[in-house]
Amino acid sequence: MRRLAARGAAGDAGEVAAPAADSTDCAQGRSPRPPRVTLGLFVLLLCDRLIDLCAIWDPGVFLHAAGWKRASGTARRRLNEAETLSSVREAQVERLEAARPRRPGCRERGPVLRMARQQPPPWVHTAILLCLLSLTGAIEIPMDPSIQNELSQPPTITKQSVKDHIVDPRDNILIECEAKGNPAPSFHWTRNSRFFNIAKDPRVSMRRRSGTLVIDFRSGGRPEEYEGEYQCFARNKFGTALSNRIRLQVSKSPLWPKENLDPVVVQEGAPLTLQCNPPPGLPSPVIFWMSSSMEPITQDKRVSQGHNGDLYFSNVMLQDMQTDYSCNARFHFTHTIQQKNAFTLKVLTNNPYNDSSLRNHPDMYSARGVAERTPSFMYPQGTASSQMVLRGMDLLLECIASGVPTPDIAWYKKGGDLPSDKAKFENFNKALRITNVSEEDSGEYFCLASNKMGSIRHTISVRVKAAPYWLDEPKNLILAPGEDGRLVCRANGNPKPTVQWMVNGEPLQSAPPNPNREVAGDTIIFRDTQISSRAVYQCNTSNEHGYLLANAFVSVLDVPPRMLSPRNQLIRVILYNRTRLDCPFFGSPIPTLRWFKNGQGSNLDGGNYHVYENGSLEIKMIRKEDQGIYTCVATNILGKAENQVRLEVKDPTRIYRMPEDQVAKRGTTVQLECRVKHDPSLKLTVSWLKDDEPLYIGNRMKKEDDSLTIFGVAERDQGSYTCIASTELDQDLAKAHLTVLADQATPTNRLAALPKGRPDRPRDLELTDLAERSVRLTWIPGDDNNSPITDYVVQFEEDQFQPGVWHDHSKFPGSVNSAVLQLSPYVNYQFRVIAVNEVGSSHPSLPSERYRTSGAPPESNPADVRGEGTRKNNMEITWTPMNATSAFGPNLRYIVKWRRRETRETWNNVTVWGSRYVVGQTPVYVPYEIRVQAENDFGKGPEPDTVIGYSGEDYPRAAPTDVKIRVLNSTAISLQWNRVYPDTVQGQLREYRAYYWRESSLLKNLWVSQKRQQASFPGDRPRGVVSRLFPYSNYKLEMVVVNGRGDGPRSETKEFTTPEGVPSAPRRFRVRQPNLETINLEWDHPEHPNGILIGYTLKYVAFNGTKLGKQIVENFSPNQTKFTVRRADPVSRYRFTLSARTQVGSGEAVTEESPAPPNEATPTAAYTNNQADIATQGWFIGLMCAIALLVLILLIVCFIKRSRGGKYPVREKKDVPLGPEDPKEEDGSFDYSDEDNKPLQGSQTSLDGTIKQQESDDSLVDYGEGGEGQFNEDGSFIGQYTVKKDKEETEGNESSEATSPVNAIYSLA
Repeated sequence: MRRLAARGAAGDAGEVAAPAADSTDCAQGRSPRPPRVTLGLFVLLLCDRLIDLCAIWDPGVFLHAAGWKRASGTARRRLNEAETLSSVREAQVERLEAARPRRPGCRERGPVLRMARQQPPPWVHTAILLCLLSLTGAIEIPMDPSIQNELSQPPTITKQSVKDHIVDPRDNILIECEAKGNPAPSFHWTRNSRFFNIAKDPRVSMRRRSGTLVIDFRSGGRPEEYEGEYQCFARNKFGTALSNRIRLQVSKSPLWPKENLDPVVVQEGAPLTLQCNPPPGLPSPVIFWMSSSMEPITQDKRVSQGHNGDLYFSNVMLQDMQTDYSCNARFHFTHTIQQKNAFTLKVLTNNPYNDSSLRNHPDMYSARGVAERTPSFMYPQGTASSQMVLRGMDLLLECIASGVPTPDIAWYKKGGDLPSDKAKFENFNKALRITNVSEEDSGEYFCLASNKMGSIRHTISVRVKAAPYWLDEPKNLILAPGEDGRLVCRANGNPKPTVQWMVNGEPLQSAPPNPNREVAGDTIIFRDTQISSRAVYQCNTSNEHGYLLANAFVSVLDVPPRMLSPRNQLIRVILYNRTRLDCPFFGSPIPTLRWFKNGQGSNLDGGNYHVYENGSLEIKMIRKEDQGIYTCVATNILGKAENQVRLEVKDPTRIYRMPEDQVAKRGTTVQLECRVKHDPSLKLTVSWLKDDEPLYIGNRMKKEDDSLTIFGVAERDQGSYTCIASTELDQDLAKAHLTVLADQATPTNRLAALPKGRPDRPRDLELTDLAERSVRLTWIPGDDNNSPITDYVVQFEEDQFQPGVWHDHSKFPGSVNSAVLQLSPYVNYQFRVIAVNEVGSSHPSLPSERYRTSGAPPESNPADVRGEGTRKNNMEITWTPMNATSAFGPNLRYIVKWRRRETRETWNNVTVWGSRYVVGQTPVYVPYEIRVQAENDFGKGPEPDTVIGYSGEDYPRAAPTDVKIRVLNSTAISLQWNRVYPDTVQGQLREYRAYYWRESSLLKNLWVSQKRQQASFPGDRPRGVVSRLFPYSNYKLEMVVVNGRGDGPRSETKEFTTPEGVPSAPRRFRVRQPNLETINLEWDHPEHPNGILIGYTLKYVAFNGTKLGKQIVENFSPNQTKFTVRRADPVSRYRFTLSARTQVGSGEAVTEESPAPPNEATPTAAYTNNQADIATQGWFIGLMCAIALLVLILLIVCFIKRSRGGKYPVREKKDVPLGPEDPKEEDGSFDYSDEDNKPLQGSQTSLDGTIKQQESDDSLVDYGEGGEGQFNEDGSFIGQYTVKKDKEETEGNESSEATSPVNAIYSLA
């Protein structure tokens, strides 16, 4: 808390040139300011005891004696030091006062302390604010190695092993512990909370300059002997830092117990679990299943590995017997894999034939005679279970079900949706993983296992607990002597963690008492710290799930100022630019930094200069006179340091003769000018771009310093050319467009043939008829380039407020070239003219000579005057500053006046050169009358208007009372309250605000979000309505008053319950049409039941185009989520409307329509799955008959052709001739009828739905005599197709299976 006081006192004492400001005051006729050393003394008293602030300052009078009596001993000592340090300056001030001339009315400054009456100066409020903030402030140590190595610091742990440290037993043990500090810390360890004597164990050593333990087993020993809990202590003379408690464990990879496993006998279709039961390892091994021949086990929806390592079969099939199953465990540290004896399966089946073609068939189970059954859970058992997970970990929920067919798994969360950004499904949807779990993820989850035989669910109740986690981790605290600070250690967890403080590794209760230290729960407050206060504090926060340990040291430094940047830097900057001069510094107490120019004058701050807290000086607009040597001086009570920066101002780089747009004929020569003016001390580089790409200077181009010449222009030269003039500090560019014309006959109308372009710039500007408020500007127009000039725009630039910036002054018709311009007083004008035609604007003309008008008093006052409080005890007066054309004279300033509106007291006034002024020590939210008047050296502006402003607001003191709640309906309530008294608002009453949150739902086990919501009621009103509530819920509500500062105190908490409402729409309403006779409907429960569901209402109606059938209404129980509708005909579509019901009524409805009928859009899948059903339809039978008739006609035509031509030669169909052994070689042909009657490849569907795949590879043997197919040398099949045909016909007659419609067609043929 003393840091600011020292900065104020020592800073004033450190510089001799500062009193020149007082001489300026007298030279300008103003009263001299009081000695600035008094300000430092005043700040000391403020920062010593904040409670004394009101007693020290009373209506503008400084009560020095009272403050001195109530100051602490440290404060008195600091005051004496500050006065001693300032004695040299006081003597120098007196010599300067005696040497300078006096003006009448300037009194000599004596040693007596004086303070201005009325309001305290603005710096007082800043000092108060900084004193309040400094309670938690601390000094930042720069990263400069020289400073880091010089400063004394307590130890800090920089590296340590993890809390659970598992090591490889084959390697040496390494337990890391490294720390930094000055002096370098020493280390010792404890093991199982006892001192660990490293010197007594030859295997244990500690690394040099480190606390890392190395346990060497090269000479023997068992690593298990060193298991335990270790903790490292790093100590120097300023304190002791602690590492975490490191639990050392040796990795274990035990062998699998030998066992003989009998074959597992299981009925086909039954569920099966192969247990792994791996040996317990550290850490747990990774489990995977393979065969004994090291082939991975293929996993899918039916066969998969659970999280516990077991292998689950939802149903066993005959093909599962083709391999064995071995569980493997991979251990991380030893990189070994251990294999369990393999399981062999013996599957009992009713159909021993393992037809691979049925493996992926939809009716695979019925084809193999496996009975279908409803799902049941293999893991976890039962219908409900619970699981606990820690915050920040991954939550893994698993459901594995058996059933025939294999069930599908779906996951849901009761009362809400799954977190889409964190949830992902694993193991074929059998596992749900939610990453980075938080408290919002607690609740009930359920998995739904379903197949066509039914469904079953399992509910998992998830509880989220939390190991301690940081809210505010304690940070190192570096203070100056006498300053105050605090260490904060806040953590959260579930259950709530406890906080234990230690100092230098010992419990705080057993440490020596420290009168400057106060413990308040999770905070330690330090007051008036001294060098002896240095120590390292530990905060240990823990609950049943873990702990957090943090070290934070308190270091007290006395360091004189020092500069951190290189000395005598050179900074070069372009004229009129903004720049920043850096001056990094360090010291404790934090030094005061000031800037001076050329070693003389006052402190540079304000106006064109701005000094940042880090020491940087910003010059907002560089001018020639800003060139020079700048000195930054850092001062505190221990001394001062300074550094210098040399600033050089360079002229800007400007293109004063820019390239112009040109139109050239092909083959001519074009020259693009680019003349540049730049600072001669900088190296200039001129480059060219064509169409914004670097220009290649070929043989036809010549680049000079001020132009670019193109010889023999061609069409490819057309485009835009950019000239870039650059130095190492800045650049300028100009662009022109070149148009290339092709050779053509000379047109008769020259103006019509030549293209139009922008006008050339006006030239030869001249100023005449010079007067106080006007001047005549004359110019010579440029070429209009075949487009008449329509307007001239006159622009001006002034060099005082915005040099280099051009503003529009006036606009004149294109027929004039001379105009009288009206001017403002005291502006140094420079003009230029721009010509405008329908193509565009010309380049600006070269500027005219400058003309300065004479000055005058301002004729207006600043606009937008406001008075608003930024703190509860101030009022900030702001306004829009006047520009150069309204200043009317030099040294523009503003006279700011204010007074309390009610008291009608005399006006307070101050002269300000900026655009704001802060009035301090104001009462809370009172009206003020404000006036701001412009003034320059020629006089004052007109009498200003009075504006009403208000001082700062404070938080409201009272809360609304007698809050009454009336429930309007299931989603809205009516509020009524007693308004607060106006004097308790302490500001402008913005609104009454209700904070409400949903405490719980009346539905059991429904998770609700307790996020706070708010409803605003603007103005001073006694009632309001809160809507958009959730029905059937318990709510809590509080009310506050809100002003411009914020919320007031909260009212008494009220509780209310919303009645039952109508539910939201059912979720995921799905309409499926498996065939042409039925429609299946499925839906999920509403997301917001808003009450107890009593059922669902389904309304559906058939429609065909614009024709509607009779509406049918169905009511279902609340547990029913499926329904099947029998279609009346295959053509009409259906429109379904579904809604849920509570006792209140039906809720929001959801509407869906059935898919289009087959004659509009026939899905391929539907046809495949229902081929047998389609074959019974009349329209299909008719279609098949028509196709059979066409085939019959084709066969008749073929027989007719055959009777004429006989046979088709085989060589027309094959590229390779038949061999001599071919039985058909003599006539060289195959019977067409045999070839034509070959069964089609593909699938044929029998009545039982079985699909027979006719694969050529499996059936080739059926074509040859003796059961073996024969092939020719060229690979062609030579067996007679009639053999296969006869065989098929014979088998078809003997089979009991009916032929499909497709077979019927070929039978007809």
